[in-house]
Amino acid sequence: FALLSGVLSKLGRKDENPYAPVNLLADFAGGGVLCAMGIVTALYERTKSGKGQIIDASMVEGVAYLSSFLWKSQNLGLWNRPRGENLLDSGAPFYETYKTSDGKFMAVGAIEPQFYKQLIKGLGLGSDKLPSQLSFSDWPKMKEEFASIFAQKTQAEWCSIFDGTDACVTPVLSFDEVASHHHNKQRSSFIKNDQEEISPRPAPLLSRTPAVPSFKRDPFIGEHTEEILLEYGFTKQEIAKLYSDKVIEFSEPKANL
Repeated sequence: FALLSGVLSKLGRKDENPYAPVNLLADFAGGGVLCAMGIVTALYERTKSGKGQIIDASMVEGVAYLSSFLWKSQNLGLWNRPRGENLLDSGAPFYETYKTSDGKFMAVGAIEPQFYKQLIKGLGLGSDKLPSQLSFSDWPKMKEEFASIFAQKTQAEWCSIFDGTDACVTPVLSFDEVASHHHNKQRSSFIKNDQEEISPRPAPLLSRTPAVPSFKRDPFIGEHTEEILLEYGFTKQEIAKLYSDKVIEFSEPKANL
């Protein structure tokens, strides 16, 4: 879907193959989220007209629409260079990820001049000794210099340097680390279910009617098949026929012994 929309051609580093953004871009963003937005939009319109309508949600078109910024900014100098050589696709030294001495990574997103100034200060560099921030021809050399500096300290050491600054430099955290990060802990961004499994809290958070997350484990596929079909008026005989025809499946939770 990202391929047919043209977006995949923009994803990847210089001199490398385009790479898939897991399945976040097409399945969830261009597909699920935009479909949900279409449903909400249609429900809102119904309050005025009293009529329903068909929602045509195409993942290809959804991904393409999400990339509107790429299309609209082509003539602004942001995407006129080959893949991996532009401002936001790993071409710029100040919008990149860098490996630390302990094999972890730091993410840098210091585009605005005031943020870039803080980045340079944290790296121990003098802006008077560096090329202009937007000197495209100097970006490869600058990236090498930034990489060599980041490789001299651990991720924790870089965090202590950049925490509390506006340098837009943050650690690249694993799933095992995010819940214990001080920012996420303060906002309760991640929750645990009754099986001690961590997952993101529902977002966005509404001030008056916030979602109340369930702390029960996720259901198994097919665990409530019969229960739901009975609620919708199917008889046990009809359900058994559907099961024997392999139209549906059941899954009973296993006891933890």
